[in-house]
Amino acid sequence: MNVFMLVSILAAGWVADKLGRRRTLVLANAFLMAGALAMSLGDSFAALMAARFITSVGAGFARVVGPVYNAEISPASTRGVLSSMLDMFINVGILLSYVSNYAFSGLPVHLGWRVMFGLGVIPPVFIAAGVLFILPESPRWLVMRGLHGDARAVLLRTSDAPAEADLRLGEMKRAVADAEPPHTAARHGGGASVWKQLLVRPSTSVRRILTCVLGLQFFVMASGVEAILLYSPRVFKAVGMASNSAILGATVAIGAVKTCFVLLGMLFTDRLGRRPLLLASTAGVAVTTAALAVTLYIGTSTTSSSTATAAACLALVLAVVATFSVGYGSVGSALYTAEVLPQRLRAQGSSIAMAVNKLTAALVSMTFISLADVITMPGCFFLYAAVTAAAFVFVYTRLPETKGRSLEDMELLFDK
Repeated sequence: MNVFMLVSILAAGWVADKLGRRRTLVLANAFLMAGALAMSLGDSFAALMAARFITSVGAGFARVVGPVYNAEISPASTRGVLSSMLDMFINVGILLSYVSNYAFSGLPVHLGWRVMFGLGVIPPVFIAAGVLFILPESPRWLVMRGLHGDARAVLLRTSDAPAEADLRLGEMKRAVADAEPPHTAARHGGGASVWKQLLVRPSTSVRRILTCVLGLQFFVMASGVEAILLYSPRVFKAVGMASNSAILGATVAIGAVKTCFVLLGMLFTDRLGRRPLLLASTAGVAVTTAALAVTLYIGTSTTSSSTATAAACLALVLAVVATFSVGYGSVGSALYTAEVLPQRLRAQGSSIAMAVNKLTAALVSMTFISLADVITMPGCFFLYAAVTAAAFVFVYTRLPETKGRSLEDMELLFDK
């Protein structure tokens, strides 16, 4: 799915600039609904893969445009918590998928997975309806289109006072006016001019922003959490956990811990700032992943299984997921990227960043089993711990604090 998503991820920025954030989110949910229905009715492996591709198109659109919309609609004072809600609810979805997997495991094999996939049709219907009938368009996209009156109407709904709305509108108009060339690149959906400003001839501040954004997205996935989320049953079996119900219960615990700690990080994003959470997360993941590697080495090097080793392995897996979620999960994967990219480059820059995220996730998920055969499972986690230690250095030396700053101030921050 990570590979399939690249198609829509790379197109999402252009589509969001052309159609608007709301319409792109509706389109995403149409693909998600169709894909879930097709998966539940699939009658062959090829049909399932085709349906998975349809689902991935919707997921790619949503994963890029959701953070952009959240960042653009939110006031600076609460942007951290509001933007982090996306990742929190993604983790709620992961938790629900673990719970449904556990709940339907008792059904006949030919039926259980169809019911589980079929339930995925329901959420996109409600989300699309909510987007159409409740959510306003992004005020920043409206300003890019020259629809200042519509933008002000949205800002009046999302500001504490009319004066604040007018101030935010003035900042957005100045940001668009400062774009090169004025209005035209953004107004016509980006295109070659945006890619030129991003990749061919970026300014000093844009180059620094891209370095931070792409580096962060790489390290988020290279930390190895994708391997834990996908292959935790193999990890638990390696240390002697034999009961399928115990293993499925452990995966539910992983989903619950991940959701709770994303929520915890979300609550502190605007209080403590982005850097403290990211530094705590990278340090915590590096230490707990190294400890997990040591435990796996002990557990796999002995001939007899140990309940204590299995319990320690489960505790450390939960610790890795918790430390990952409190920083990477609440800040790294969506919030920081969406808020530091300049307005005219935000949608398509987010596409590039998410492409790096998913390519790295695909690399980790599709090589874990083969890599474990070569350097052993403990060796894999020692490698992930080393990569995360490098991430700590990257965050410490490269990423500035963005708490409380308006989106229009970000380029000035990276000019310094």
